[in-house]
Amino acid sequence: MFTKILIANRGEIACRVIQSARKMGVRTVAVYSDADAAALHVRQADEAVRLGPAPVAESYLRADLIVQAALDTGAQAIHPGYGFLSENPEFVEAVEAAGLVFIGPSAKAIRAMGLKDAAKALMHDAGVPVVPGYHGDNQDPDFLAKQADQIGYPVLIKAVAGGGGKGMRLVEAPSNFPENLASAQAEARTAFGNADVLIEKYITSPRHIEVQVFGDGSDAVHLFERDCSLQRRHQKVIEEAPAPGMTDDVRAAMGQAAVKAAKAIGYAGAGTIEFIVDGSDGLRPDGFWFMEMNTRLQVEHPVTEAITGVDLVEWQLRVAAGEALPARQEDLSIYGHAFEARLYAEDVPAGFLPATGVIDHLEFPASARIDSGVEAGSEISPWYDPMIAKVTVHGPDRASALRSLSSALDATQVAGTVTNLGFLRKLSRDAGFVAGDVDTGLIAREEDALCTVDQPTPRDIALAAIVAADIAAGPLTGFTLWSPLTREITLGFDDTSHVARLTVQNAARVDVATGDELVTLTHRGADWGMPAVRHGARVTVFGARTLTFDIVDPLDRGGAMAGGDTVLAPMPGLVRDVAVQAGQAVAEGDRIAVLEAMKMEHVLRAPRDGIVAAVAVAAGDQVTAGALIVALEEDAP
Repeated sequence: MFTKILIANRGEIACRVIQSARKMGVRTVAVYSDADAAALHVRQADEAVRLGPAPVAESYLRADLIVQAALDTGAQAIHPGYGFLSENPEFVEAVEAAGLVFIGPSAKAIRAMGLKDAAKALMHDAGVPVVPGYHGDNQDPDFLAKQADQIGYPVLIKAVAGGGGKGMRLVEAPSNFPENLASAQAEARTAFGNADVLIEKYITSPRHIEVQVFGDGSDAVHLFERDCSLQRRHQKVIEEAPAPGMTDDVRAAMGQAAVKAAKAIGYAGAGTIEFIVDGSDGLRPDGFWFMEMNTRLQVEHPVTEAITGVDLVEWQLRVAAGEALPARQEDLSIYGHAFEARLYAEDVPAGFLPATGVIDHLEFPASARIDSGVEAGSEISPWYDPMIAKVTVHGPDRASALRSLSSALDATQVAGTVTNLGFLRKLSRDAGFVAGDVDTGLIAREEDALCTVDQPTPRDIALAAIVAADIAAGPLTGFTLWSPLTREITLGFDDTSHVARLTVQNAARVDVATGDELVTLTHRGADWGMPAVRHGARVTVFGARTLTFDIVDPLDRGGAMAGGDTVLAPMPGLVRDVAVQAGQAVAEGDRIAVLEAMKMEHVLRAPRDGIVAAVAVAAGDQVTAGALIVALEEDAP
């Protein structure tokens, strides 16, 4: 076994690898960019090496610096985590050329599965079912459009070198194909350095079920399936294992196909075979098709660990150190049910835009497994994925595990940045999801209900006002000579002001009048009935909903919001394209510009009909959040 390994990654996966390595008595070396100098994974590792500035091209993608860091610190092996260089065969070869061990598959295996078109051809030859489509080299737009016509709409355009939904577009009609093809190719070129795409038939009631495989180069086993059907724009949101509605014969067929795929390339290490499944009439042994193989550990691996009792990172280290597979297929069993929810810093009502900010307060329930690379005081920067944590729960059956997930999300507290926590809570209680009626279109169908902004009740406003006023229970609270102490607090929420009038009755009771309501709150030892925190000029109230209020300074007359005459950058990013010029007429919804941020492209559109008065940026400009992109001429009175 190794005595020291280097982890070529950051955030929660780096912390996860450190955890298993420490358990095995293996020392760890972290690497970091300037933006991550104070990050949690840096402090948890035994040693840490600076790579360079914040951009990934100058830090986490610098294979030469990472290999040199391993040599300088005496590490014997490199664990790639996921993302970054984890599926880069040239990196594997560089690691091995330096006399180090790559904790993962061979460069040959990664290449075999790295391009979706070639992988599908390989799987077809190995007897693994594949989705009908075009996987060839011809990338001429007219030719691809004809292939889409032959396959039949709807079709999926997918980057051949892609993953995570990047470079992927659903096209439902021929008229939309050219624009979507150009967009997918541009995003693929940016994300992967390869603009090539493939075209596939889109399954109208699809489920995304993947099988965890593990090999040692000569043999392989599977650790059952995960259902990842709860997706938004091809990004996984909540995963579970095992898949609802799975039968023994379908599980056996999918498991055998996955193992066959792994053995076909002599796979070593942890990998995932992803299948698209027709869920229109239940699961069937002939109703699934190979999509792609992820030649690395997956983000959602905790649910597999929960139902099997296997530490997949420990298995990775053991096999990479030359040991045989730790278990035979017949040794592996499923125990209960598990869910994982991905908690992100993102603005759900604004279209799930990635968010930035400093986490002022962060607390998780002890009942859940938490995989996280941040803590209170950490900054969610624009440079990397905005994940805050993965919340994983396990129970004896699906119903009890889902109740545990809902409770764990209710008990999760985050303040300082907007998050998708409310969205996850609603999703965990969605009737279709609770019933197990899942497919990849569920979130899109229910998006309006899932993305509604929770409005505060009088009790929420009262609690926020008490915390904003910094009223604490105690013998001197509210002490006055002749009458109870009364003060007024103004709170802002979602562009609405709420005035609360607080009257302190005694050491543990406050009456709060807000609007036509009178709320009495009593201090119960730990809080005023619900947990809440003040952070700067804001108060966040926790519980079954998370509500953040702005504390309004009565002397402040500024802060007016921009109206419909401007298009602003919703986040820091790179202006990839500007589609308009001054004097041009635009209609509401027209494409104005494309902003690249957090590894995704975001199309900015006209807020109304009008004439472009000014264009404030050019392609290639780096902009901050709130920066002016385009101004429209004022409407005539």
